[in-house]
Amino acid sequence: MLNQIFSSILMTDAATGAITIQSMLLCTICSLVLGFAVAWIHIVRNTFTKSFIITLAVLPAIVQMVIMLVNGNLGTGVAVMGAFSLVRFRSVPGSAKEIGSIFLAMAVGLATGTGYLAVAAVFVLIIGAVDILYTISNFGEQSSTQKKLKITIPESLDYSEVFDDIFQKYMKKWDLSEVKTSNMGSLYKLDYIVVLKKGVKEKELIDELRCRNGNLEISCGRVSTGVNEL
Repeated sequence: MLNQIFSSILMTDAATGAITIQSMLLCTICSLVLGFAVAWIHIVRNTFTKSFIITLAVLPAIVQMVIMLVNGNLGTGVAVMGAFSLVRFRSVPGSAKEIGSIFLAMAVGLATGTGYLAVAAVFVLIIGAVDILYTISNFGEQSSTQKKLKITIPESLDYSEVFDDIFQKYMKKWDLSEVKTSNMGSLYKLDYIVVLKKGVKEKELIDELRCRNGNLEISCGRVSTGVNEL
């Protein structure tokens, strides 16, 4: 039933099988409108560049046109697949959010290219609403008490237990994630993933650590996930 309703818009001339100007314009306008919606959804509380947003906005129309031109032609489909496969070698890996937005834009282009304009519109509304809901909520966020602590100590200190009493005072748990030498082996740099106790003041923690490590470098900040990580 849904297929009969949503596919009622003909993309090709019934007699010749050629793409009509009317159907091409209708699908392209719909693709551009939905592409704008996809780009706007990505803008909500996300970091972005203008070039990427423009690409999201026009990508559905590009994919739609490719699908309309292929239109069951096996040879054209194989050629297009080969051309698009070359693009990945010219692109930089993006964040998980960017990849998701690209797939959404491509799905919209596939739907409009095959004539399912209403399906594409409903799909964007549903996925867009869910995406914005997840983005503005706390779903998937790291705990604010989880920190990355970096401490530099002289080689004379045994790093395995030197800060245990301070950690027990200020932290729920801690894990030594990395140790590396510095300054020709005269210093150790320790990286910890820690979870602070509720109400702990970072300055008090750092002051006590400075007294223990000889006032060498200490940093405490959010756990970085990296821009290109999924």
